[in-house]
Amino acid sequence: MERPPRLLCSELRLQGRVCEVSLSGAALCWREAGQSGRRWGSAGVYGPLKAAGSHCVPVCEIIAVQETEEDSPSTDVGKWQKVPQNPSSSNQHSFTVSYVERTLKHRWRCSEVTLHCTDRKLCLQWVQAIREQLALLTIRPKRLLVYINPYGGKQRGKRIYEQKVAPIFSRASISTDVIVTERANHARDHLKTEADLKKYDGVVCVGGDGMFSEIMHGLISRTQCDAGVDQNRPDEELISCGLRIGIIPAGSTDCICYATVGSNDPVTSALHIIVGDSQPMDVCSVHHHDTFLRYSVSLLGYGFYGDMLTDSERKRWMGPARYDISGVKTFLSHRYYEGTISFLPADGTVSTPRDKIQCRSGCNICQMPSLVESTYKAEDSISEAETKDTWQVIRGKFLAINAACMSCACPRSPKGLSPSAHLADGTADLILVRKCSRIDFLRHLLRHTNKDDQFDHPFVEVYRVRQFRFTPRYQETDSELELREVGAGSSKHFFTQICREHPACGCTPTQSSWNCDGEILPHAAIQVR
Repeated sequence: MERPPRLLCSELRLQGRVCEVSLSGAALCWREAGQSGRRWGSAGVYGPLKAAGSHCVPVCEIIAVQETEEDSPSTDVGKWQKVPQNPSSSNQHSFTVSYVERTLKHRWRCSEVTLHCTDRKLCLQWVQAIREQLALLTIRPKRLLVYINPYGGKQRGKRIYEQKVAPIFSRASISTDVIVTERANHARDHLKTEADLKKYDGVVCVGGDGMFSEIMHGLISRTQCDAGVDQNRPDEELISCGLRIGIIPAGSTDCICYATVGSNDPVTSALHIIVGDSQPMDVCSVHHHDTFLRYSVSLLGYGFYGDMLTDSERKRWMGPARYDISGVKTFLSHRYYEGTISFLPADGTVSTPRDKIQCRSGCNICQMPSLVESTYKAEDSISEAETKDTWQVIRGKFLAINAACMSCACPRSPKGLSPSAHLADGTADLILVRKCSRIDFLRHLLRHTNKDDQFDHPFVEVYRVRQFRFTPRYQETDSELELREVGAGSSKHFFTQICREHPACGCTPTQSSWNCDGEILPHAAIQVR
């Protein structure tokens, strides 16, 4: 592959050693003078160099460059000083380049290299050349609207931003308008009504999954309102948002950040924002009949996860520990729920929930918009009656019904609920856990923490879907109940009617609640697209 032409090439000093430094439109490289070992990467930029003293940084991963003020010569008299043979080459002029350095477990760090020049004119020439290349990177944000949740997680959001994130934004010359939220849905309401979105290149949330959900709802609702789209119509085609959302993790689980970036490290997320990285994400709309309820980007959970969230909301005073206690309590209760779930399979896709293909940046499956768009156009052009045979219907008793729009990975569950779920392929993975023993259900839950197949149990079913509906048994129509009770005595049907009309009796509760990205939905019967 042809190399990009060099824009600058000089012999500069680095830590007292003479280095050959070169700048092209693709990368900034330096190596000790006289060394070889430069390698050209397959993507058209200099690849990582293994030779000692050789380095190469892609221009797109340079954070900033600035002229450095040299410290005055050392006056320590107790140490030997090396006197330069040529006073004119004392290298009192230098510039510092800040760049991204990748470390283990998907973490990024902001590293620096300071290069010394023989005169200020050469130093300014290098600074100007690098800044000109950075100016060509139009995907980078210049002004951001930042919302900080001071109460989420361990209440460290404000400190994390001020100590770890704000200095990096300042170094990258990104201006910010910061709002510290004062109540629940403060950010959502501000985005929907007050924020002047034309001034910003993106919105950043400092908090957990709940804070991200607030901002997502505010942006999507604002976009639909401006476009005249009725969100209460389940079949309405939504308009994509023009602004990107950045996440600085400061919550209890940070599932969305972990599943998209691969780490819940604030510095890593800040660097991704600075260099302009972006990742499209699927959004599910959740309706109850003709009423819009919420949007979801990670998990919709009924049964186990819904009961656990409901119980944990009563224990908010305990902090993040409430999830562990509520999880144990919900597991021991071992409640199951009856209902009917119908779904539209994602036919024609090139992936399945069990193919072990993990979604990563540049995923080939998510970069097939033509497939997604053609499928939705086909669905929209066919009436409900014509597609009735395409929908699959499952009735039964379930311990859990989960729909994952992404892997839902987090530090406690490195692979997530559905390891092969994709971020932007227009589908969700529907996971049905039928009634089973406590020990079997425990075996299923333990699969979330190890590398075994999540779905390799006879009581677990998984489907890749584009739409689904759920109706709890007590809300089913009389005709649906009659189909269920074929072969059953009239006394059983009579008892079902009593439980449906008076669920406060001593039997198992007739319905659970839906956990929608950490929020409880007010209705059990929903339709999702």
